[in-house]
Amino acid sequence: MALGAATVPYEPRIDTGRICLDLLCTSHPGERLDSLERLRAWIATSGLVPPGTSLAHADPSWPAAFRELRQDVGRLVRGHLAAASAGAYAESGAHRLALARVNDVARPAPPAPCAVPGADGGLVRRLAGPPGCAALLAVVARDAVDLLTDPAARGALRECAGEDCPIVYLDASRGRRRRWCSSEVCGNRERVARHRRRTAAGARTRPARPR
Repeated sequence: MALGAATVPYEPRIDTGRICLDLLCTSHPGERLDSLERLRAWIATSGLVPPGTSLAHADPSWPAAFRELRQDVGRLVRGHLAAASAGAYAESGAHRLALARVNDVARPAPPAPCAVPGADGGLVRRLAGPPGCAALLAVVARDAVDLLTDPAARGALRECAGEDCPIVYLDASRGRRRRWCSSEVCGNRERVARHRRRTAAGARTRPARPR
């Protein structure tokens, strides 16, 4: 089943470990949900719906709704990170409003799954009908509620140590020592920068050759 006409590719930058955190990634390094086509592509590649789910019924109001939820989830997640760093939680009016909106978005029922025979005869997961915007948003909002009310999951939240990288992910590494959203992207960039700094420092301290 087609995703919808003129669907553009969407390449996930990293797997953050949660669908609500994957949504936050769509604002970096630039806006990635600025059209219905790009939103359809994100929904299809994020695992929010089973492969092959038709999204041709999606309308132009969907991207704004997903961006609004992204803003509210981001406010709650970053509020937790700031509180964890400061050792105290400072609740603001903006935080309370974001929390109320996320809870409200989480209320509708998510898309109903069903099992159908696949090409090889085995059962595969499909949706019982075309997923509505409210139902898809509910999946993401419920994931945010689950994440932020689970002490163990909250404790694994990390923000990338890369310069100018705001991506938040779950650190599932041994010893909880992961520093980068992606070792191949931000981690490699930092390693290159360190090498350049060491090279420059060595050049400054190296004695000049006699002429």
